[in-house]
Amino acid sequence: MTSEQNRPVTSRTIGFFGALGIGVGAMVGGGILALAGVAFAVSGPSAILAFGLNGLIAFVTALSFAEMASANPQSGGTYTYAKKALSLQVAFGVGWIVWFASLVAAVLYALGFGAFAIFALQQIPVNGYEWLFELGMMPVILALGAIGYFAFNLIRGTGEGGAFINIGKLLAFAVLIAGGLAVFVQTPFSHITQSLDPFFSDGFSGVIAAMGYTFIAFQGFDLIGSAAGEIRNPEKTIPKAMTGTLAVGLAIYIPLLFVMMTIGVPPGESIAGMSAENPETVLAIAAQNYLGAFGFWLVLIAGIFSMLSALQANLFAASRIALKMANDRTLSHHLSTVDRKHGTPVNSIFITCSIVALLVLILPDVAAAGAASSLIFLITFALAHLIMILMRNRSYEKRTTFKAPMFPALPIAGMIACLGLAFFQAIVVPSAGFISLLWLLAGSALFISFFVKKAQTIEASEQALDPDLVRLRGLSPLVLLPISNPANAESMVFVANALAPPVVGRVLLLSIVIPSKEKDDIEKRLTVSRDVTQHALKASFEAGLRPDTLTTIADHPWEEIERVAKVHNCRSLLLGLSDLNDFQTSQNLEKLVKQVQADVVVFRQPFSGWKITQARKVLIPVAGFDRHDPLRARVAASLWRASQPDITFIQILPSDTPEQIIQKTRVKLSRFAGRIIPGKTDVEVITGDNSKDLLIKKAVEYDLVIMGLGKPGSGRKAFGSVALSLAEKTNTALIFISKK
Repeated sequence: MTSEQNRPVTSRTIGFFGALGIGVGAMVGGGILALAGVAFAVSGPSAILAFGLNGLIAFVTALSFAEMASANPQSGGTYTYAKKALSLQVAFGVGWIVWFASLVAAVLYALGFGAFAIFALQQIPVNGYEWLFELGMMPVILALGAIGYFAFNLIRGTGEGGAFINIGKLLAFAVLIAGGLAVFVQTPFSHITQSLDPFFSDGFSGVIAAMGYTFIAFQGFDLIGSAAGEIRNPEKTIPKAMTGTLAVGLAIYIPLLFVMMTIGVPPGESIAGMSAENPETVLAIAAQNYLGAFGFWLVLIAGIFSMLSALQANLFAASRIALKMANDRTLSHHLSTVDRKHGTPVNSIFITCSIVALLVLILPDVAAAGAASSLIFLITFALAHLIMILMRNRSYEKRTTFKAPMFPALPIAGMIACLGLAFFQAIVVPSAGFISLLWLLAGSALFISFFVKKAQTIEASEQALDPDLVRLRGLSPLVLLPISNPANAESMVFVANALAPPVVGRVLLLSIVIPSKEKDDIEKRLTVSRDVTQHALKASFEAGLRPDTLTTIADHPWEEIERVAKVHNCRSLLLGLSDLNDFQTSQNLEKLVKQVQADVVVFRQPFSGWKITQARKVLIPVAGFDRHDPLRARVAASLWRASQPDITFIQILPSDTPEQIIQKTRVKLSRFAGRIIPGKTDVEVITGDNSKDLLIKKAVEYDLVIMGLGKPGSGRKAFGSVALSLAEKTNTALIFISKK
């Protein structure tokens, strides 16, 4: 049975205007229409300053996103960047936050749609049914209906939007701005100054509050990075599209807000007062004041369609984030199920829409939803700045792609601004902070309880398949490799390569010279030490490693290995042994495995000079899915990267095991194998009452066996009877691994 994992293959078909359309479509429309009233209510006319400052923070953030996306043009956005620069465990936290950001943004637009739809229906005279539109739950009911509709629509289709919606929204805003400016030039200057007084209705703290409520209105440029894998000429297109998105957004936001808070306010009233009475629909009322019923309905219709398109976009994005995380096994694999007929992630869409529906019932209004979504996006953007700084510092090669200016001052300033505004928002709107904190705690509990082991295995495999990840994550693992036989140096260095990836990994070659009173004997031993070191260095250079060498003199080699491993804080210890059944060797090895504070890998070659790359058939017995998985994954994936052998994972069950259990075990083993080397392995589940003999019989058919050792303890040995029998009764190459 072959493990398979579908991986979508995309082509770069999106040009500059297509990428710009992604950003503008997600950014312009729903956010400002839903939240401008909230901003005006807490800050008065100075809300326009809040939007300008938010635009500045977003622009600085876009520069960091542009650098990461142009240097790593792969779809997935912040979650993908976090996987490259941080550990998969931290990437889960980032992905969990990014997923929540899209979820809460969807809540905002669902509630915004409900508010706009109810307000529009209230303007239509329907005798006898007016009471229906006055119900406080009607906006929530309409929001839930929209979520249900898009859940059904996303399951049956792609969720892609068209350019016509973007063009329609931009035309609507252009009419509102142009009509307002035409009236503005005819309006007495005294009315303009009166409408702007007081400019700071609640001081500068009101501006900060307005920034927190409305930052979500600038979310959208980051989605360009999510589609980076499909963008043509990403090195140039992505930076232009991201900054262009913000330029278009600000070119609409600032003039629109200015028109609305000046000529949209009747004499004797204030924009703050109007917004306090009708926070969700104040722009429609303001438009009515200078364009009449046409302006009123233009805002309402544009608002309804903007909310719906933004709701669909965020539900689509959130479901795909969940799908990506499920494929990485940082969420349940059930979320990666794809409908055969429609090709859509059914479970991911269903769970995403269900969570959004639940949040719609929890969050009290549009303002709270806007605050929560802005807060969570601010956190994700702060993380994006941090990831960009790490990736820039850890990138050793010279890149010709876009680089953010004023490094590192500008991204640090952006990170501080995002975190400061998020902290302020959590205090001003406690419900937003509480819900966000609850989500983070729930994610941490889920990850630690169910996904951490699987994630560690995938991470080890990815690092082995792509050693550049180790460099980007700032790791420099040290492997201790005692050497004694020059003929075996090449294969030993290869295994060291699996434990310490090229360029970034470090290998310490240890040669131990046993002292002697005989002069000739001393010279002979020193010559052997020199020759074996020379062979190991040559093999290391060819493998891309930059090893350190250490020659020591010691009476007891085993104790010396333990001492050096401790002094140099080695992550792994690689030992090459020829006879595991020798009693003295077995005793020393057991003691070393117990005492040394490092992972231990023991490599038995079938004959002197054997090369591990000659192994065409590799067997990996799996007794359970436990602590050995990451180390086993690292070795297997490195071997696959180097020579692409046929790899078979095998599990042995008792002969009386029910067929149902056998099938479940086969599925579980297939998933495990797929996490290590996706779609490139075979799995077998066999039954029998003598697992040792079955494994030995199977092992002789293979060139190499990779298996985990037992956990040493009181009365327990790392090298049990199965491992020793394999060494005694087969001539197959063996790699035993012991995870500390």
